[in-house]
Amino acid sequence: MESVCVYCSSSSHVDGRYFAAAERVGALIAQRIGTLVFGGNDVGMMKTVADATKRAGGRVVGVTPKLMDEKGISYAAADELVVTDTMRQRKQLMEDRADGFVALPGGFGTLEEFFEILTHKQLGYHHKPIVLLNTDGFYAPLIEMFERIYDQRFAKPVYRTHYHVADTPEAAVDYLLAYKPGEAVDKW
Repeated sequence: MESVCVYCSSSSHVDGRYFAAAERVGALIAQRIGTLVFGGNDVGMMKTVADATKRAGGRVVGVTPKLMDEKGISYAAADELVVTDTMRQRKQLMEDRADGFVALPGGFGTLEEFFEILTHKQLGYHHKPIVLLNTDGFYAPLIEMFERIYDQRFAKPVYRTHYHVADTPEAAVDYLLAYKPGEAVDKW
């Protein structure tokens, strides 16, 4: 485990506890893993996790689409900033550059990125660890929905093993570092 992709909010208006979690995640990535791969923007929790990684001596790789770069919100302090033509290219490059994934509390974009990376794992495109950081129970309703999906047989219960729910940044990083890929499950 040398690099972790963090999905998180670009909003600057969320509660401070989420910023505190993002800051702790960034510091732990620097101290225990090395490289942060993230959405490459200088706003919200994205900026917080990147700044914390840099302050703690880690490497920061930002991947942002041209649309965001042209708005002037790219993270200029990145050790490496990659500007893609599209959001799809951005997500693919983030997936390719990361050894694992953490979804901090976030909005629609964070959820979309989490679900895509989870679906890719379900289909066998990768076997990397995925963590939902459940800061103060933020993801509890989503986890409840997952259980409904399993209960109603829209997905196999074995897919619970495709992601991990962590309540603290430390637990998230511990899981990433201890992760061993399980046996592949054939969706069909």
